[in-house]
Amino acid sequence: MAGAGMAIAVLTSGGDAQGMNAAVRAVTRMGIYVGAKVFLIYEGYEGLVEGGENIKQANWLSVSNIIQLGGTVIGSARCKAFTTRQGRLRAARNLVQHGITNLCVIGGDGSLTGADIFRSEWGGLLEELVKDGQISEAVAKEYCHLNIVGLVGSIDNDFCGTDMTIGTDSALHRIMEVIDAITTTAQSHQRTFVLEVMGRHCGYLALVSGLASGADWLFIPESPPEDGWEDRMCERLGETRSRGSRLNIIIIAEGAIDRSGKPISSNYVKDLVVRRLGFDTRVTVLGHVQRGGTPSAFDRILSSKMGMEAVMALLEATPDTPACVVSLSGNQSVRLPLMECVQVTKDVQKAMDEKRFEEAIQLRGSPDVPHSSMPSSQSPFSLAILNVGAPAAGMNAAVRSAVRIGICQGHTVYVVNDGFEGLSKGQIREVGWHDVAGWLGRGGSMLGTKRTLPKTCMEKIVENVRKFNIQALLVIGGFEAYEGVLQLVEARGQYEELCIIMCVIPATISNNVPGTDFSLGSDTAVNAAMESCDRIKQSASGTKRRVFIVETMGGYCGYLSTVTGIAVGADAAYVYEDPFTIHDLKANVEHLTDKMKTDIQRGLVLRNEKCHEHYTTEFLYNLYSSEGKGIFDCRINVLGHLQQGGAPTPFDRNYGTKLGVKAVLWMSEKLQEVYRKGRVFANSADSACVIGLRKKVVAFSPVTELKKVTDFEHRLPQEQWWLNLRLMLKMLANYQISLTEYISGKMEHVTRRTLSIEKGF
Repeated sequence: MAGAGMAIAVLTSGGDAQGMNAAVRAVTRMGIYVGAKVFLIYEGYEGLVEGGENIKQANWLSVSNIIQLGGTVIGSARCKAFTTRQGRLRAARNLVQHGITNLCVIGGDGSLTGADIFRSEWGGLLEELVKDGQISEAVAKEYCHLNIVGLVGSIDNDFCGTDMTIGTDSALHRIMEVIDAITTTAQSHQRTFVLEVMGRHCGYLALVSGLASGADWLFIPESPPEDGWEDRMCERLGETRSRGSRLNIIIIAEGAIDRSGKPISSNYVKDLVVRRLGFDTRVTVLGHVQRGGTPSAFDRILSSKMGMEAVMALLEATPDTPACVVSLSGNQSVRLPLMECVQVTKDVQKAMDEKRFEEAIQLRGSPDVPHSSMPSSQSPFSLAILNVGAPAAGMNAAVRSAVRIGICQGHTVYVVNDGFEGLSKGQIREVGWHDVAGWLGRGGSMLGTKRTLPKTCMEKIVENVRKFNIQALLVIGGFEAYEGVLQLVEARGQYEELCIIMCVIPATISNNVPGTDFSLGSDTAVNAAMESCDRIKQSASGTKRRVFIVETMGGYCGYLSTVTGIAVGADAAYVYEDPFTIHDLKANVEHLTDKMKTDIQRGLVLRNEKCHEHYTTEFLYNLYSSEGKGIFDCRINVLGHLQQGGAPTPFDRNYGTKLGVKAVLWMSEKLQEVYRKGRVFANSADSACVIGLRKKVVAFSPVTELKKVTDFEHRLPQEQWWLNLRLMLKMLANYQISLTEYISGKMEHVTRRTLSIEKGF
C-alpha cells in the first residue's frame, strides 16, 4: 500500500472549533486506508511534550461516532513548554520513539507556526538527542526528516489563504440561533439589543451575522467607525424606529476599536443608546456558546475533505517539500505553503496595529458587503421578482436584498405572488423598502411559489408584462425557474414583450440547476437531513445491531443524499448518477454484516428518492432485513418535507443576500446597455442568464448555453462536480477503492491575491 511503513500523528491545538473531530476522524481513517500507522496525540502540544499515555496508536474504531461531536475528543491545551527548545527536544524524542515522522496539526496560526519551527529545528534536535545518548545515530538517520501539514481550526475565520476555517460555519449557526431567539423577544418589547460576538482581531463572524440578520449597525476591528459615529448610529436607530420597526440589532466584535485604537465596548454602546434615545436596551455577550454544540454539515464535510487531503499531502511529501496548509478554494481543496499564509495573516494584524485599516481589509480579502442606502434618483426601469418551484430556505433573503438594491438603483420594483401562474393572473404589486423587513430569517417563500411553467399561460404572461411595463424579470427558484425562463426566451420571436432582461437565482434543496455549484436552500436541506440522521443514529445507541434505511429528497439528483451521507458517516448512499447493481447491494450488505461483528453495532444507509426505478426504499429494507437476519434488524425512515428546512442557515441567508444584490446590479447594467429611445429591447443570449457560484467565481451563464448541457428528462446538469465527493464517502466508510481514483489538491504558488480571497460564500 502507498503508505506502508509510514507513521502519522494528529493533534489539535489552541482554541477548540466544531469540526475538529471530523478532521481527526478523516486523518485517522485515510491514514489507515493508505496503509500507514496513525497515532492520536492527546492534549495538543502538551501531550506531545509529555509523551507516554498521551500518544496512542489508533485503529478504525478509535474514531467511530465522533463526527457529530463538538469540541475535540483528543483534547487541546496551551503549552508553554513547547515554546522552548527544551520542550521541543522532548517532543522530538517522543515522536522518534514511536517512529513518527509525519505530523498533522489542526489549530490556529500560532499552533501552525509552532509546528513549522519544530520542523525547521528537527535535524538539530535529533543531533542533540544523539549527543545526549537518548537515541542512536542509526535512529536519527532513519527519522531524519519531519513532514508537517496544517489544517486551520478557528471559529474566527482569521487565517489568510482559505475561504473558510474549520468551525466558522458552526459558530455562525450558534450566533444566528441566538439572534433569531432574541429577535422575537425584542419585537415583543420594542427593544434594542447589543450583541457581542467573538473576534478579537477578526470581524468575520460579526460581519456575516450582521449581513445574515439585517442588523442596524456593526462594529468590526478591521474597519473602525469614522469620528462622530455616535451621532450617525443614533440617527440611524431613530429613523428605523420612526418608520415602524419594533427592534434594533447592533452587532459588535469583541475586538472592536475606534480610529484611535481605543476599544469600543458593548456596554458603552448600550449606555449611549439609552442616554441619547431612551430606548430599552440590553447587552448579550455570546462568549463560548459560539465554540460549542454540534458541527454544521459544512464543517463536517470541510473537515473530512481537508483531513483526507492532509494525508495525501504527507504521502506525497519529500524532504524538499515545504510545510503546507490544506485550504479551501471555492469547493476545491488546495495546498498552500504554510509560512507564507501565516506571514500574510500576521501582516493583517500589523496593518491594524499601525492603523492602516484599508490595507488590512484588502489583505483579509475585501468582502463586498451590500450597502443599504435609499435611492438618490428615480430610474426609468421596472423590475419584477417571483419565486418558482418548491419552497427553499434563502428565497426570502434573496427577494429582500433584490427588492432593496432595486430601490437603491431607483427602479420601480414589483413582486409577484405564486410564480408564473401569479404573473399570468396579474398578482403583481409594487413594493417599498419596509415591505420586506424581517424576511431574512424566514424559511419557505413569503411570495408563494408554484411549479407552473409559462408555456401553459404564455399569452396572459405577455399581457401582464406589457400592462405593468416590466423590463426585467428576476426568477428565484429551482429547475422550473430555469426551464421557465428558457421558455420565455424561446418565445421572444413570437412576443416582442419578452425581449427583456431575465435572471435566474437557483433556489432548490435538490441542487440540480445547471450553471451553479450550489443552489440556494441546499445547505439548509443538508443540515436538516443531517440533524435527523444524527437523531436516528442516536436512537439505536441502546439497541443491539440495527441498520437504518433513510430516504432523502432530491428528485434524480443525488447531491442531498451524498453530502448528508458524508456529514453523518453513512455506510452507503445510493444515487441515480452513480449506477448500482444487485452485486453492489450484496457487497454493501456483506460490508455491514462484517461491521456488526465489531463494536459498532449500527449502520446507516441513505437512498435518494429516485436513485433506481426498481430498487425502492421498501426493496432495500426487505433485502437488508432478509440478508441480515440473525445479525441485525432494519428500520425505514423517509425524511420527506422536513428537508425543506425551516429557518435558513447562515450560509443560505448570506448567499441569498449576495446573489440578490449581484443579480440586480447585473440586470441594471444590462438594462442600461439595451435602453434605446425610451424602451428596452434585449434579445441576445446574454440577456437571460442563471447566476451561480462556479468554483469560486460568481458567474452569469446564458440559459440558451446551459440548455446544451442539461438532461431535461431527469432535470439534471449533465456534469456535476459533487460526484467527486462520493469517493470520499466510500473511503471513509472503509470500502476498498483504488487510490488512483483519488484526485489530490495541488500545491499552489502563493501571491497576495491568492491569499486575499473573498470570504463568505
